[in-house]
Amino acid sequence: MPRVVLAIALALFTLAGLVAAQQPAAKLAVLIRIEGPIGPATSEYVGRAMETAAERQAALVILQMDTPGGLDTSMRDIIRDVLSSAVPVVGFVAPQGARAASAGTYIMYASHVAAMAPGTNLGAATPVQLGGGSQPLPGGEAPEKDGEGAAGKPGPDAMASKAINDAAAYIRSLAELRGRNADWAERAVREAASLSANQALKLGVIEVIAEDVASLLAQLDGRTVSVGAGERRLDTDGAVVEVIEPDWRTELLSLLTNPNVAFILMLVGVYGLIFELSNPGAIFPGVLGAVCLMFGLYALNVLPVNYAGLALVVLGIAFMVAEAFLPSFGVLGIGGLVAFAAGATILFDTDIPGYSLSWPVIIGTTVVMAAALLLLLAYVVKAQRRPVTTGQEHMIGALGRVVEWQGTAGRVRVDGDLWRAVGHPGLAPGKGIRVIKIRGLTLTVEAADNLVDRG
Repeated sequence: MPRVVLAIALALFTLAGLVAAQQPAAKLAVLIRIEGPIGPATSEYVGRAMETAAERQAALVILQMDTPGGLDTSMRDIIRDVLSSAVPVVGFVAPQGARAASAGTYIMYASHVAAMAPGTNLGAATPVQLGGGSQPLPGGEAPEKDGEGAAGKPGPDAMASKAINDAAAYIRSLAELRGRNADWAERAVREAASLSANQALKLGVIEVIAEDVASLLAQLDGRTVSVGAGERRLDTDGAVVEVIEPDWRTELLSLLTNPNVAFILMLVGVYGLIFELSNPGAIFPGVLGAVCLMFGLYALNVLPVNYAGLALVVLGIAFMVAEAFLPSFGVLGIGGLVAFAAGATILFDTDIPGYSLSWPVIIGTTVVMAAALLLLLAYVVKAQRRPVTTGQEHMIGALGRVVEWQGTAGRVRVDGDLWRAVGHPGLAPGKGIRVIKIRGLTLTVEAADNLVDRG
């Protein structure tokens, strides 16, 4: 009998544990914050957080956004994660005063439910023109006369038009997938249109206006959304909200993919290796340079780099380094400085906020380069003016003393060395002399008793 009671108690305890373990998962709402420009670090953070939400069987994922936009590749990575998610995703523009511009608008359209807080806005989804081409005309149309470049290749306006049309088709497909206003979505791309929260709700761009996350969960409870191949009824009443913060890997990636940090890492890497090559055995500059260079190259691999700008930066550095070895008297150095500044200005091929070099960094690095160049030139000028200390020129005017002398020839000591010498017959051992000419290994000397010798 006691064994039966014990078995029943154990079964009830196990069942209660299973229910307790499953209940929080069914009522868990995962909150992911997207703040600032959207880049590689953001897309990796969102992807990992959504995987965590799926593993914990969360009832909902809330993408809380306040972003000016970001890189197209990172935006599409996030959208792919949203579209393939088995957990319903709510795009939520919050808190008050936030925005979901450009890439944020696309993510809102991809979400299963779109919501905004009062006093927020979304839109302005026109893709930024890359590569320095001319800007598209309103509506995304390009002038026909500029539609093709040389050899029948698309000109800048044609390329802009292609980018606009591609973006418009993409956001329209997302709108049709979620049953939202596709016409306004296309206007947001072609005309950079924007909407307030109330306007967005009125035009069918969003489904919910909520002041905060608690209000959002209350309004979402009981709503049916399409997830994957089936419908799913949201059960968010009393859901526990868990905020997933970026981990150290995301923070490191965010730091490395900052264009200003990537640029400085590249410079430290290049000059570290140059110093190591010019001073073999120093080790530390070489190790530091190699590590910084690898980090910098990784960042350049994921950032929109203008390779003409990168080539100018490398050429500028090469010219300034060559100035230290070639007697150009500043020509190579000044040319390198100009190439470096121009390359830094156009290095990152985008106008997206947060993904271009800041002017303080460009000016600061250029000033440092200019200061280094001036120090190098000052050293060269000083070296040119320094008295000659080697070679035949050094021997002319050198002082010494006679060691042996017979007639008009003998041996003299100059700078600690013995030389054959010819000169005045009146010279004698111990007399001071000065070199006035050198021919082969024979010196022509004159008396210099009143001078201090160097031998």
